[in-house]
Amino acid sequence: MRTYRPFIAVLTLAAALTAGAAAQDLTLPNKAKDTLKFAVIGDSGTGDSNQYRLAKVFTDIFPRFPYEFVLMLGDNMYGGESARDFQRKFEIPYKPVLDKGIKFYAALGNHDSTNQRMYKLFNMNGERFYTFRPQMGVRFFALDSNYMDRPQLQWLEKELSASGSDWKFVYFHHPIYSSGGRHGSDTALRDQLEPLFLKYGVDVVFAGHEHFYERLKPQKGIHYFISGGAGKLRRGDVGGDFTEKSFDQGYHFMLFEIDGNQLHFQAISDQQKTVDSGVIARRQVDDKAAPSVPAAPAVKPVPPQDKPSGNKPSTSTDKPAAPAPATTKPAAPSTAKPAPKP
Repeated sequence: MRTYRPFIAVLTLAAALTAGAAAQDLTLPNKAKDTLKFAVIGDSGTGDSNQYRLAKVFTDIFPRFPYEFVLMLGDNMYGGESARDFQRKFEIPYKPVLDKGIKFYAALGNHDSTNQRMYKLFNMNGERFYTFRPQMGVRFFALDSNYMDRPQLQWLEKELSASGSDWKFVYFHHPIYSSGGRHGSDTALRDQLEPLFLKYGVDVVFAGHEHFYERLKPQKGIHYFISGGAGKLRRGDVGGDFTEKSFDQGYHFMLFEIDGNQLHFQAISDQQKTVDSGVIARRQVDDKAAPSVPAAPAVKPVPPQDKPSGNKPSTSTDKPAAPAPATTKPAAPSTAKPAPKP
């Protein structure tokens, strides 16, 4: 036994140092009360070891930062969507927080069947687009960017105008601003949505689709985040005039905390490292339409779908056919200014 004691001591010390480093890496205010905490993941549903590795970091941080709910930015299920797929790609990796009653609110991506809206644990209540209010003064709007048709736009304008919320967050899959080389900005979608965002004072917009992290320079006073690296990764694909901060060298998720008129954020990698953090002030009525950067140059609309690369055969990820009413449910489940660097 004596022979192994130094080795055990080294392992214990290493574990303690690792835990200490991870704890120090949590830079949000993380107040014990009177704030709203939530998390964001995108493009998560692969069911492979990369998703599971990040999910372990994501669920392990919960005791230290007890987020109250999670936004899912689409591509929640790659490939099959059988009962076993829902278990392997969602229920198992996120089981530690699902068991604590944490709700996930999903938006649909181009890899997702519209039948996902019937899956109880995605909390879509049978709708492609919906809104929820976790507390007074804060409202979230989930959109289906696969089919931005007139009924959805009319619904969005009605809900935004009637919300009366101080904080307005909108999330969907395809980014209307992006520095990604593979996809880039969906300017056609931007033409449809941005006027409503400006008119009704949207504060923050989340999107996925791009398999990296990007915090963009505020566009006309609105803050945009791309978070599509919870299960997929595309290295060396981000960077341009829109970029304020980016990360494409690992998988990631995001944490947020609303404290009055301030929104604190932190992006964390699968290596438990902070890749970005900071604070955003809530927009005021008198400056809601003031551009914070020069207008973007006119560009040809880029459809939200994969582009062929080199001589590799391209796999189509075109938007699926328009949704029809579901007849069956999926199988039931088996159960800003930068903050100082840490």
